[in-house]
Amino acid sequence: MPAYRIGEAAPLLGVSADTVRRWIDAGRLPAARDEHGHRTVAGADLAAFARSLAAAGEAPGGEAEAHRSSARNRFHGIVTAVTRDTVMAMVEIQAGPHRVVSLMSREAVDELDLRVGALASAVVKSTNVIVERP
Repeated sequence: MPAYRIGEAAPLLGVSADTVRRWIDAGRLPAARDEHGHRTVAGADLAAFARSLAAAGEAPGGEAEAHRSSARNRFHGIVTAVTRDTVMAMVEIQAGPHRVVSLMSREAVDELDLRVGALASAVVKSTNVIVERP
């Protein structure tokens, strides 16, 4: 069975290594020590913990999500460009290394008050991108 070091487990859970250490120290995530004394998490335990976070609706860091959605791919970032015409608009979001572009109605852009510098989330399900404001 594979075992993951804290630095390997953290990105799989979408959190920092410090968060994984706190979860281990609090007894939320079981861990053992390898032959070098490094803490490791068994693959099955890590998978079960990831499932329990998702089932509880917890976001990285243990915060409950503000709303529920069937979309599983969220890119939180900053709006870098908004191009409007009379009916449609194009919104670009830079989410870490990812650039996400969404085409939507101008009305939606106006209602969300999307503008350069605003925080927004691109919610991706299949080929549709839904943009939300926090």
